[in-house]
Amino acid sequence: MTERPTVAFVGTGVMGAAMAGHLLDAGFPLVVHNRTCVKAEPLLDKGAEWAESAGAAAARADITITIVGYPHDVEQVYLGPAGIVDEAPAGALLIDMTTSTPTLAVRIAQAAASRGLIALDAPVSGGDVGARNATLTIMAGGDRAGFERALPLFEVMGKTYSHMGGPGAGQHTKMANQIGIAGTMLGLIEALQYAKAAGLDLEKTHAALAGGGANSWSWGAYGPRILAGDFAPGFFVKHFVKDLRIAIEEAHARGLTLPGLELAERLYSRLMEADGAEFGTQALWLLYERGDAQG
Repeated sequence: MTERPTVAFVGTGVMGAAMAGHLLDAGFPLVVHNRTCVKAEPLLDKGAEWAESAGAAAARADITITIVGYPHDVEQVYLGPAGIVDEAPAGALLIDMTTSTPTLAVRIAQAAASRGLIALDAPVSGGDVGARNATLTIMAGGDRAGFERALPLFEVMGKTYSHMGGPGAGQHTKMANQIGIAGTMLGLIEALQYAKAAGLDLEKTHAALAGGGANSWSWGAYGPRILAGDFAPGFFVKHFVKDLRIAIEEAHARGLTLPGLELAERLYSRLMEADGAEFGTQALWLLYERGDAQG
């Protein structure tokens, strides 16, 4: 059996911990870093090694994967002093799986190439369920050879993986994905709000519509959570608002107005401002329940 490359994994939050765990279970030697060490402890207990910084983790690895919070976090761990680009060994593959900006993805790819490194932007879709079940959709931009090199890892963490083009193409694809999700989440919540107002049994309604054209991934994954009053994050509201704002900015840069997307951003921003930032995206239901969802 060919020896597995050592992987540095930076960001062991709701999704990253599960993704890193799959790599560890598949036999990849793992070095991890997270801003709070406690979130990495289950991985350390299973045999992963700890690094004191993202750059220190990258220095010990053939492949570095990151999934952090915001574009400014991505910029800091890659391009900051003693960051990943500075510290990774020549020939290393860098894979950012954060949802970030296409422009930053291009900058990182250029900086990486200047040091003999290959960088991919490879954001994911599927939330906490996809991360736990290794069924994520992975959309990658960057060098084709880098994508081929990353495939053995993508196959462990995901179910669908696509090379979408050059640097930034993965992030553009993720923006299209988030625009689609924004619309389906509004549809899910408004359908259930209508059913409630009409006096229907919500569980029966959800089950009935799951067999028809209204069904979607969000309908199956988040409908039951709403009905159970479970608003714990599979994907944080605060991160979804970040994504929607990036999508709006990228659309406007191309002369494109997307009113459905802009409505979703306004509603989710309102939820975030009403102490909903740490909830999951299904918590938009609460805004409707309070009668505060007027566009």
